[in-house]
Amino acid sequence: MRRGVLLALGLLVACATPPTTTGTAAAVGEEITGIAVPGTTATITARLCRPAAPGPARLAVINHGSPASPAERPGMRPASCTTEAVRWFTERGFAVLLPLRRGYGASGGAWAEGYGRCEDADFARAGRATAADIAGAIAHARRLPGIRAEGVVVVGQSAGGWGALALAAENPPGIAAIVNMAGGRGGWAQGVANTNCRPDRLVAGAAAYGSSARLRTLWIYTANDSFFGPDLAQRLQAAFTDAGGAARFHALGPFGRDGHALFFSQGGSAVWGPLVAPFLADTSGR
Repeated sequence: MRRGVLLALGLLVACATPPTTTGTAAAVGEEITGIAVPGTTATITARLCRPAAPGPARLAVINHGSPASPAERPGMRPASCTTEAVRWFTERGFAVLLPLRRGYGASGGAWAEGYGRCEDADFARAGRATAADIAGAIAHARRLPGIRAEGVVVVGQSAGGWGALALAAENPPGIAAIVNMAGGRGGWAQGVANTNCRPDRLVAGAAAYGSSARLRTLWIYTANDSFFGPDLAQRLQAAFTDAGGAARFHALGPFGRDGHALFFSQGGSAVWGPLVAPFLADTSGR
């Protein structure tokens, strides 16, 4: 049973989700592109979904999580342009970039995001590796025709959310806001729900990121997240803001069988969308 739950969460957290079947097409352009990761010899794969609206589009970069089993990483692929979470952004005029980081799916190569042994986890370093791939993807997309170079929104779920917070600590140019959806690392320690390898190290990592982050961040967690529950989520946010970071935090009620999968789940945008929309509106002029 536990194996089945982990597999289901890995697919929801890290891979493409089923396409929605309602509404009209939200993207008129779709392409797969290769992106060089600065400071490495690696090239990662990304899907770009362009909106139907004419004119230069604001960019949203959506970053996947990491599956429960390492064996699942090679089979991962970018979410489809018809995935509900992607459509939510393209329907609002955003171009959406969906990078696959090093060691995942077609990007291949060595996995860069390991945090070492569970008992001595270095979550801060792992997040910075994730951030390096996200930064490379953003730099590439900002140079593309039809994409606004400013006002970029970075969205990350689970490990992708943790990497987005690490990126916020670097304050790269062109980024207006960070959306952290259930971000963290080290959940399901030793295969047990509602545990973490080293929660103290995770909290310390959040404080380290917050000490230099000056970008606006939105944090969304649910009451039944089996990876990063309410108490740990609030500790992370408090450490980040106490260190100097700016975070708007939302602790939601339960969602589905496991709220960790909220962002990519069917029906999820009806929950997180009303929170993300005003946050993005506040950053539209940046």
